[in-house]
Amino acid sequence: SAISNASLYVGELDPSVTEAILFELFNMVGPVASIRVCRDAITRRSLGYAYVNFHNRADGERALDMLNYTLIKDKECRIMWSQRDPALRRSSKGNVFIKNLDATIDNKALHDTFAAFGDILSCKVVTDQQGVSRGFGFVHYETEEAALQAIKNVNGMLLNDTKVFVGLHISRAEREAHMEEARANFTNVYVKDLDADVDADELKALFEKYGEITSVYMPAHDDGTPRGFGFINFADHEAARTAVKELHESEFKGKKLYVSRAQKKTEREKELRVQYEQTKMEKLSKFQGGNLYIKNFDETMDDDMLRQEFAPYGTITSARVMRDDKGASLGFGFVCYSAPAEATTAIAEMNGRMVGKKPLYVVLAQRRDQRRQQIEATKRQWQGGAPMGPHVYGPPPMYYPPGYVQQRGAYPAPRPVRWQGAQPVPGQYPMPGQYPVPQYPVPAGQRPMRPRNPRQGSRGGYAGRGRGGYRSNPRTQGPGQQETTQAEAPVESEPASLTAAALAAAPEEERKQMLGEALYPLIEARTPDMAGKITGMLLEMEDDDLLLLIDDSVQRDAKIDEALEVLNSQGPADAE
Repeated sequence: SAISNASLYVGELDPSVTEAILFELFNMVGPVASIRVCRDAITRRSLGYAYVNFHNRADGERALDMLNYTLIKDKECRIMWSQRDPALRRSSKGNVFIKNLDATIDNKALHDTFAAFGDILSCKVVTDQQGVSRGFGFVHYETEEAALQAIKNVNGMLLNDTKVFVGLHISRAEREAHMEEARANFTNVYVKDLDADVDADELKALFEKYGEITSVYMPAHDDGTPRGFGFINFADHEAARTAVKELHESEFKGKKLYVSRAQKKTEREKELRVQYEQTKMEKLSKFQGGNLYIKNFDETMDDDMLRQEFAPYGTITSARVMRDDKGASLGFGFVCYSAPAEATTAIAEMNGRMVGKKPLYVVLAQRRDQRRQQIEATKRQWQGGAPMGPHVYGPPPMYYPPGYVQQRGAYPAPRPVRWQGAQPVPGQYPMPGQYPVPQYPVPAGQRPMRPRNPRQGSRGGYAGRGRGGYRSNPRTQGPGQQETTQAEAPVESEPASLTAAALAAAPEEERKQMLGEALYPLIEARTPDMAGKITGMLLEMEDDDLLLLIDDSVQRDAKIDEALEVLNSQGPADAE
């Protein structure tokens, strides 16, 4: 209870501000009980505000007085008492709305101006995404009397040579109810597609037969020529409604008119957005499951060639290769079928098929937001789920192949251990469970033998480490043969291939190691710098899926791309 009475809300924070930064700042005022930066539940990125809890209210009051509007990461923070009751937060009592503010007036200047009329709970100048003032703001007083006093003294006054309007804040629900009433009883009419010769007098003569007109306005260009539209305001609603009904899509001087109720720009943009989203959703539902995403084709591929490749599997409504502003292919494209069944057949037949010199990658197309959600879900799965509390980003799981070391206390890119024969260079040691493999030439066209886990020495492969180095296979030792410090020359054999049967025969605790040893060189050939991280991430998958990745280069490349997207989305610091 004591802490809840000493809890501060800290807003307008830069996304990079952490609990540690806030603790360092607020702990100078008094002992801090706890700090929480609020984050997005999915991405774990800061929402731009936090809560700071002190042990006693006196420290909270001192922090409010001393630190309000302090610069944190080059942004002024805004501090107020935390109000847990949402009904009180949304209450309009004591809340004042100010508009026509000069662009130079910020939160602190507004607070200093209105603090003379009473205790202020919160004060804010609304800004755009670039931090530029939008010309209006809010001041929330502790009492309604203070708000009325501020309205009485400041409304109509000059602030920085600009006359401001100050009034009681009206909630959005009340404003929308008032707007609905105004729409139902409109008197202002909008007309467009007017002939260039039509002037205000002719426009008034056209509309005045439907009722009394109070004003006519026709905007003009800089040279005085009409812009082809205008507004007519009637004295009563019935006359305006009749004019819209009678004159909409009628002809006047050889042009068909568009006549409707006049709308504010924000209202019109909102309606257009709704119409656009509705149209987009109708198109998406119509082609759901029929639109394919294709990548990994040659740069010479064009729209006609793409259509020709996929035409045997159904009726194609569109086929397009995406290009940059210079006309060069971006290496991917889309093919849309008239039916989902046709698209399914095309995926089964074309995914992985060699076209030219490359295997195609073919999947169902996804919207950008769906793709982003899938990446975030994959990221949470690889990171063990998103925690509910404050989150500290750590590196993804890392796989270290034989002969690689991880430095204590850091997460560097894996670096190869240099070997002299079978002996490591002094000062460099393999990780527990990892053993050096002698390097030897591999015949052209063959893969090197996969080194077995040392604990599998009894079944062949590389044996465990002895006191003097690495002993050879016990099966090949003769009577009385001693352990040596030099690695024996490997015996050439057919390249080893990891199969489902071999994996099933291995002990369960060794299977991931075997899969990692087989998968790592394949990933390293594609992205050497990130091979360790990506292998560690992929090893979270089921064993059967990993076997498929080893054998299927197209599926493997798709998973590597997905892992790279996750690593890149975490930022440079996490991806290194």
